[in-house]
Amino acid sequence: MLRTVASLCPIIAASAIPALTSAQDLKLNELEYLETQGLNIMLAHDYYPEGHQGGVSIIQNGLRVATNGDLRLDRIPGQWSPIPAKIGERTIDPETRAISCRFKYPDESRNRKGFNPIEYPDLEFSYTLTIQPTKDSSFSITVDLDEALPAEWDGKVSFMLELFPGFLFGKSYMMDGEEFGLFPRQANGPGSYDSAGEYQIEALASGENLVVAPESDKQRLLISRRLGGELELVDGRGLHDNGWFIVRAELEKGAQEKALEWELSPNVIENWIADPAIQVSQIGYHPEQTKFAVIELDRNDSQRETPELHQVLPDGSLELSSKTSVEEWGQFLRYDYLRLDFSQVSEPGTYLVTYGEKRSNPFQISDTIFERHVWQPTLEYFMPAQMCHMRVNDRYRVWHGACHLDDARLAPLDHNHFDGYIQGSDTRTTYQPGESIPGLNRGGWHDAGDDDLRIESQAGTILGLAQAYDAFGSQYDNSTIDQKTLTVEVHKPDGKPDILQQIEHGALTVAAGYRELGVLYRGIINPTIRQYVMLGDTANMTDNLAFEGDESDPQTPEIGLGITGSPDDRWVFTTRRSARHELIGAAGLAAAARTLGDFNPKLSAECLAYSETLWSEIETDSEVERVPLAIELALTTGKDRYLNFIADHADAIAEDFASLGWQVTRVLSEIGDSSFHATIRAAAESYAKEIVAAEAKTPYGVPYEPGIWGAGWGIQSFGAQQYFLHKAYPDLFSKDLALNALNFVLGCHPGSNTASFVSGVGSDSLTVAYGLNRADWSFIPGGSASGTALIRPDYPELLTWPFLWQQTEYVLGGGTTDYLFLAQAAEALFREN
Repeated sequence: MLRTVASLCPIIAASAIPALTSAQDLKLNELEYLETQGLNIMLAHDYYPEGHQGGVSIIQNGLRVATNGDLRLDRIPGQWSPIPAKIGERTIDPETRAISCRFKYPDESRNRKGFNPIEYPDLEFSYTLTIQPTKDSSFSITVDLDEALPAEWDGKVSFMLELFPGFLFGKSYMMDGEEFGLFPRQANGPGSYDSAGEYQIEALASGENLVVAPESDKQRLLISRRLGGELELVDGRGLHDNGWFIVRAELEKGAQEKALEWELSPNVIENWIADPAIQVSQIGYHPEQTKFAVIELDRNDSQRETPELHQVLPDGSLELSSKTSVEEWGQFLRYDYLRLDFSQVSEPGTYLVTYGEKRSNPFQISDTIFERHVWQPTLEYFMPAQMCHMRVNDRYRVWHGACHLDDARLAPLDHNHFDGYIQGSDTRTTYQPGESIPGLNRGGWHDAGDDDLRIESQAGTILGLAQAYDAFGSQYDNSTIDQKTLTVEVHKPDGKPDILQQIEHGALTVAAGYRELGVLYRGIINPTIRQYVMLGDTANMTDNLAFEGDESDPQTPEIGLGITGSPDDRWVFTTRRSARHELIGAAGLAAAARTLGDFNPKLSAECLAYSETLWSEIETDSEVERVPLAIELALTTGKDRYLNFIADHADAIAEDFASLGWQVTRVLSEIGDSSFHATIRAAAESYAKEIVAAEAKTPYGVPYEPGIWGAGWGIQSFGAQQYFLHKAYPDLFSKDLALNALNFVLGCHPGSNTASFVSGVGSDSLTVAYGLNRADWSFIPGGSASGTALIRPDYPELLTWPFLWQQTEYVLGGGTTDYLFLAQAAEALFREN
C-alpha cells in the first residue's frame, strides 16, 4: 500500500512545488503584509501568541490556516509558556518585498511579574524573523540570531508554526511522500516522559517536506525545510486541550545567520473570491423598528446581484417583497458592503434575505419578537449554570454538583498568582495566610470559562441585574433556587422572580467577604494551574470538605467555623487595595440593598450598611470616580448627601460623559439644580454628535472599532447605555442605536460566520463556546460570547472552536447582564410606545 500511494504522489521535493501552487506573485500591500488574490501572509501584526494570534500568519483562500510562526522554547507551548517580546516595528524592503521584525527573550514585562506572569529560564537572546516571496505564491521564512545561542541551548530552541485543527480533522498529511496519515479528531498516543519528567506525545511525522491536506485545493500547503533541523508534525493537544497542530524544527546548532529557513507554498485557487455573507439578526425584528441586512462582499467581486427580501409561505414558496431599497455602502475592513433596507415591511411572518443563490437563515418580523427565546435563556439557563456553591439540576442533566464548599483560605503573602491576582505583604485582615475564612462558601458565579470569583464580576453582575430590575421589573420565574439545600432546579418555578434570586446569590458572596474580612475580597481562585485548567464538573476541583457549623442559614457568619482547610481549597486575595474594584463592589452592595428590600430584608440591610461604610472608607485619586457609587446610593437611600455630591461634580461628569452620562440619567429627575441639567444637556449634545460620526464609519449602525478580542461585549454595553440616553434625551439619541447594537450581537456583524453571539438564541448561534463544558464542544444557552475578533490588520474571524477565549468565551459582569438588559430594553422600547 505504501508503494502504491507513493507512486501516485511522488516524494515531495523542491522541483514539485510549482505543481502545488498557482502562478500568482505575492505583492507587498499598503497594510504591510504580503498578498495575492486568495492569500495573505502577515508578520507581527497580531501579538497575542497565547491566544493563537502572533508571529507569521497565513490566510489561505479565505481561511486563517496557520499562525504563531515564531521561536519557542517548549516543544508544545501552553498558555503560560515563555513567549518572545517584539522589538520595534516591522521593516520593509520594497525591492525584495521582504518583511522583517526583531524579537527577544525574555519579555521583561512578564518575566515573573505583572498580570499572568511567565517564568522564563536563564536565557537571553535576540533574533530577526523575515518573510519574503520566492516564486509564484511561495515564500520563505528565515531566522537570523543576533548571536549564536549558548551551547547548552543547542537543540532546545525551535521555530514552529501552528495549524488550526478545526479545518484539518479528517484531512490528510504526507511527509516526504513516505509517511502519511489523517489529522485525528482527538490527540492520540503514544507518548513518553522527557528528562524533565514532562509528557511528550510522539510526533505524527518527521522529515524534510510536509504537505498538509494534499487532497484539498483550498487548504493544500507545502512546508519544506531548507536550513535547520528536520520538520516535526506534532499534535499540540497531547499536552494542552487548547493546543493546535504544530510544525516545528530546531535551529541549526551553533548558527547565527540563517539559523533556520523554510519555504512554504500554499495552494491558491485561481481568481479565488470569498462567498458573499448575508448578515441579519438571527432572531428577527419588530415591525416598527428600522430593519436592514448587510451584504459583505469580496473586494475582487465585481459582479453585483440584487439583495432581496422574501416572506416564507406555508407551502415553502417565497414571496418577494417590493418594499425594500439597496444601498452600496462602501468599504470596511477588507470588504465591500451593500445594505438592504426593509424598514417599510411590517407584516408579521417568517422572512429570509437572498443574494443571488445565497440565502440567509430564516428570521421573523413580529410584534412579540422579544417576548420569548431572546433574553430568557440567559436568566433561566446561563446564570444558574454559572452559580457557585450550588448543585444545578436541569431535568435529566446536572450542570455541576455543589462545588467549592470548602471556600476559602487566605492567600499566601507576597504571592503573584498565575491568573493576575497579587497578594502583598499586608493582608488587611486579622486572618493569617492559609487560614480558612468562614462564610465564603456561599453565593457567587463562576466567572468566564474558569471558576474564580472576581469582585468586579460578582458586583458587576449584581449591578447589571439590579439596573435591569429597576428598569423593567421582570417577574420571570422558571427556576427553583434553594439556598438552604444548595440546589437549583431549572424549569421548575418556585414562585419567586429569578432575577431577584440571582441578585441575592451575588450579594451573599460580596457581603460575606466584607463581613468576615473587614475588606472587600479581590478574588477567590484555585491555587494551582492543575485545578485552574480542569474541565468537567466543578464539584471535583476540591474535596468539598468544609462544614463544621450551622448550615441552616446561609447568611449567618457561623458557617464554616472550625475548618482547618486543605491544600486544594481556593485562595482568597485581599491585598493591593484598588479604588476601582472597591467602588464597583460598594456599588453592587448598594444596588443589592435596593432590590432586595422586600425580598430579603436582612441581607438588604447588611448590604446597605457595608456600602455606606465603604463610601467613607474608599480613597480615590479623583472624586469623580465615586459618581457611580453615589448614584446607586442615591437611588437606594434617597439621601441628599449623595444627590448633592453628584450635582457638585457636574463639570467632571460632563468631561467624561461617554462613561458617566448614561448613569447620571438615572437620577436626573431627583436633582433640581437647573445649572446641573444645563451642563449635562450640553455634554449630551456633544456626545451625540460623536456617536453619529463614529456610527457612520461602519455599515452596522453602531460605532465599532474591531480589536484582537471580539467586540460583542462592548457593543451590547453600548446598546444598553443608549437605552438610558434615549429615555433621557430622545431628541438626541435614537432608539435605533440600542436596537442596532442588539442586531449586531445577534448576527448582523462582520465576517462569514454570522452566528448570534448568544448561544441558543436565534436560528444560528454559537453552539461551540468557551464555557465550563467547552471540552465537550458544547455550549450553555444564553451565554453571551465576545464574538468576532480581528486578525490584524483587517480580517474578521469567528471560528468554530471551543478554546479561543478572545472569540467564544462567556464572562460574568457586563458580558452577561448587558445583553440581558439590552434584549429587555428592546422589548420595552416598543411596549412603551
